[in-house]
Amino acid sequence: MTLHLGILQTDSVLEDLQPRFGDYPSMFEQLFRDQDPTVTVTTYDAQRALPEILACDAYLITGCKLSVYDDLPWIRDLADFVGRAIVGKRKILGICFGHQLIAHFFGGHVAPASVGWAVGVQTSELVKTPRWMKVAGKPPEQLHLVSSHKDQVERLPRGAEVFARSDFCPVSGFTLGDEVLTIQGHPELSTDYSEALMGVRRELLGEAVYQTGMDSLQQQTDEKLFTQWMLAFLRDSSVVPQPSESAARG
Repeated sequence: MTLHLGILQTDSVLEDLQPRFGDYPSMFEQLFRDQDPTVTVTTYDAQRALPEILACDAYLITGCKLSVYDDLPWIRDLADFVGRAIVGKRKILGICFGHQLIAHFFGGHVAPASVGWAVGVQTSELVKTPRWMKVAGKPPEQLHLVSSHKDQVERLPRGAEVFARSDFCPVSGFTLGDEVLTIQGHPELSTDYSEALMGVRRELLGEAVYQTGMDSLQQQTDEKLFTQWMLAFLRDSSVVPQPSESAARG
């Protein structure tokens, strides 16, 4: 079963880092195609023009340096598009900003975290193991992903279920029905990129946060496993994309 994934790009990698690491869409495309070469990707600049029709099987919302509660028209338009995509039986993946956008605009709440910045490799405890996690065998007890965020989900939308948590970030990942899967961490980011980004933001982060983040980069990360989970979630037969746009406009 082929999969056409729409990347809703909400931001870009810093220009100085792009020659070495590329931009977010290429990171995600490489991530998915390493696991399944049949996946095709179309990128949309969410700040400029969202898709007019639901041409993809599923959509992924990328990370962004802005906050979901910033009063910007394109953020509200993106939330409206996501709602229309869900009505149209398209599955949604939310990464960092995308994770927060789903929470904030679908009945939850996002705010700056009292604990401050999360950078480097963050560890979450898996508190639920849905069927799509079992595609690669027995799920581990913990998930390790590169992170970079200051905002956090403080209240979940009605019907959402947490599957990953930590003391630092109680809502590290959640699902909303069979349609939405979100994660606060960044499966698309490497530890090399995290090191480079923390170097740029060292003064902003403060020395203690910077050093803790740098020390964490010695850990192994689980981006390949999480990508297998995302693909299994997207291909779960309990939600089948509609062949026409009419349902999405309903």
